[in-house]
Amino acid sequence: MTDAQDTAADSSLRTPGGTPPDDAGSSVPGAPTPLLEPREGIPPVITDEAALARVTAAFAAGTGPVAVDAERASGYRYGQRAYLVQLRREGAGTALIDPVACPDLSGLGAALSGVEWVLHAATQDLPCLREIGMTPTRLFDTELAGRLAGFPRVGLGAMVEGVLGYVLEKGHSAVDWSTRPLPEPWLRYAALDVELLVDLRDALEKELDRQGKLEWALQEFDAIATAPPPEPRKDPWRRTSGMHKVRRRRQLAVVRELWETRDRIARRRDVSPGKVLSDAAIVEAALALPGNVHALAALNGFGHRMGRRQLEQWQAAVDRAKNLPETALPQPGQQVTGPPPPRAWADKDPAAAARLSAARAGVSALAERLAMPQENVISPDTVRRICWEPPAVVDPGSVEAALTGYGARPWQVELVTPVLVDALAVKGAGA
Repeated sequence: MTDAQDTAADSSLRTPGGTPPDDAGSSVPGAPTPLLEPREGIPPVITDEAALARVTAAFAAGTGPVAVDAERASGYRYGQRAYLVQLRREGAGTALIDPVACPDLSGLGAALSGVEWVLHAATQDLPCLREIGMTPTRLFDTELAGRLAGFPRVGLGAMVEGVLGYVLEKGHSAVDWSTRPLPEPWLRYAALDVELLVDLRDALEKELDRQGKLEWALQEFDAIATAPPPEPRKDPWRRTSGMHKVRRRRQLAVVRELWETRDRIARRRDVSPGKVLSDAAIVEAALALPGNVHALAALNGFGHRMGRRQLEQWQAAVDRAKNLPETALPQPGQQVTGPPPPRAWADKDPAAAARLSAARAGVSALAERLAMPQENVISPDTVRRICWEPPAVVDPGSVEAALTGYGARPWQVELVTPVLVDALAVKGAGA
């Protein structure tokens, strides 16, 4: 067992916050307890400015960290906007806010400036929270804390059960949160997601401190809170599932035209692009290069319940791609900055391949000693970049500078530098 698994197995370390409701259910000692109702019941959904002002004042007057969560409608709606925001803070209770009815939560965000926000898998929710005016200045990510502490399962339900001894009902995680009005069982689920989040944060802080990793976690959380919004993805159509089957430039152009047409339609209709046309259908059309609507309708993904008008718009996209001049066709493979895929290193640069192999082995051993995932010890991309283009003079100072330049946090630099110094000294076959 790792230290974290020992902690999870020790029921004396479970620290549920407050007394569970009377109807939470009973269980044998040591077994997890189902958490069926929020402590104060399901709060009303905030849908107007007056109620939002009252909630803002209450949360500003609360004490301690604030638990924050957001529900999206992935797979149902276009984009990743928030359709429900849940908060809980000592002295304020739980609030459920409808960001469709109240699209500007910047006042609430400002009222919580300087307060530590507790989120689970923060990078998933921060973009949609940022869109409605909520950006934390400090945060604690309970999923990342679990990774650093060495827990084998870091989903919210698994963490709450393993650390606090309660079972969360997770049956509504993939529902269409754009539904209005939201059913009561969904609201109960949403409120319970923040019910014990601060309690989980407190228990994980203690565990990280016990393992000597709390400062590492704080550096990670600060990096998330201060990171700028990600740049828009270049050529997003290249992420179409099944793209590896598409080789020729003309076929790539068909994928691009169909993807962009689908994206415009999905945005206009506010539906998930996959509900407009599947990735599999896009790839099928690119490979077949149909000459007319009849040929298109014979392909998988186009014939079933698709009207003539829809078929014509897809065929028009195919025809546009087929009529492009050679100079306008996309190049195969995405333009990348940085090293080539590692599988090509042995042929391109055997010495670099040897360095990478040694570095990966060293990082793996370090991660095992620390009882955490390798990717949390150091980004695999950072390791690849340094091994492909090492500093001109390899010494601790130059490796530290390279790691820092690639965004490694101080704790990572301190731990990984000796590993990489040794790896960069490895010579390839024939060197």
